[in-house]
Amino acid sequence: MRCSHFLLAHLKETPSDAELISHQLMLRAGLVRKLASGLYTWLPLGLRVLRNVEACVREEMNRIGAQEILMPTVQPAELWKESGRWDKFGPELLRFQDRNKHEFCLGPTHEEVITDLARRELRSHKQLPIILYQIQTKFRDEIRPRFGVMRAREFLMKDAYSFHLTKECLSNTYQAMRGAYQTIFTRLGLQFRMVKADSGTMGGNLSHEFHVLANSGEDTLIYSTESDFASNINCPEVRHLKEGERSPDGEGILSIAKGIEVGHIFQLGTKYSESLKATVLNEKGEAPVLTMGCYGIGISRIVAAAVEQNHDPAGIIWGDALAPFQVIIVPIGFHRSREVQGISEKLYADLIQSGWTVALDDRAESPGVLLATSDLIGIPHRLVVSEKTLAQNSVEYRHRKTKQPQLILLSDLHRFLQAQLATS
Repeated sequence: MRCSHFLLAHLKETPSDAELISHQLMLRAGLVRKLASGLYTWLPLGLRVLRNVEACVREEMNRIGAQEILMPTVQPAELWKESGRWDKFGPELLRFQDRNKHEFCLGPTHEEVITDLARRELRSHKQLPIILYQIQTKFRDEIRPRFGVMRAREFLMKDAYSFHLTKECLSNTYQAMRGAYQTIFTRLGLQFRMVKADSGTMGGNLSHEFHVLANSGEDTLIYSTESDFASNINCPEVRHLKEGERSPDGEGILSIAKGIEVGHIFQLGTKYSESLKATVLNEKGEAPVLTMGCYGIGISRIVAAAVEQNHDPAGIIWGDALAPFQVIIVPIGFHRSREVQGISEKLYADLIQSGWTVALDDRAESPGVLLATSDLIGIPHRLVVSEKTLAQNSVEYRHRKTKQPQLILLSDLHRFLQAQLATS
């Protein structure tokens, strides 16, 4: 993408209502813009990051055999009344009537809709187990939207639902989903922990949360430095534990950190299938109620959590998996030097041909502005092309995580970048 034709909507000043660093940087870098309280437009740069998260989640869901569907955002009140949640869910459920005075809500979640689909489409035990998922917009009428897309009223979420005949079958799918979530957050380059959690309004008897470690998190976690042991510090079972002690599992030392919840998985049991009478015929010709699981990931929240975890005073620091572009070419003197322009154009075309996502900052701006932009938007690999570097048949390379640049021969550049991608 040529930056001269790209909507780089930077802000010089941080809006006064942006409290968290992720909110500040997502506004300053031009990832999002506020429309109203808790409502944000994703601009081209931010949408590229959001789509990268979606792609990773979609790949791992498909890998464990989940099937993608898309359900309506608008849901009829009848389903929520069947499940008993119409009155219990509270004011976060945005209710309204259509022109015929029929009641509806904007979906904050889709347990009722998916269970209605299951009772209509699933007939035999031979169709089980089955996992259905979607990546879709949700709406929760938060009393106090804040922190940008971290706690917005409208947000993008992956929600998956599984159906089973037995608890054992549900347990197997639950373990597969746990593994998929761990793979997703690892691929996205996030430091995270999984903790046992309260099922809350979703119901069920077992659930786990996935938290990205960040100083701005609203939850406090205690975890082992060398094992998978982790817990919310408010859990009665761990209140006696202290930071610096040996982990209860004997592996590693306990550490305390703040966490941002980005994923939650539930063993729902029969809470919704009983209410909505979702059954299938088993081998004996009986019609047992289906057992369900529910698995959510906050797609848009992951973007903000990643910024909270990866930034410095100059701006965002994206990893390769999340970055809107992997490489940015910054030509110094692009509009006055034919040599700089020619080499920059060739690099741009060659890298795209090699499969990289590349931004060429061909704007008529000063070197300081161009370099500051690349830092602010957080592109991992920066190549500076100038008459000075070309005099040495080289370009200046700097990874966003490092301070010192280095000269790379043009003849070695492709091999060097491939090595960088393999180790980042």
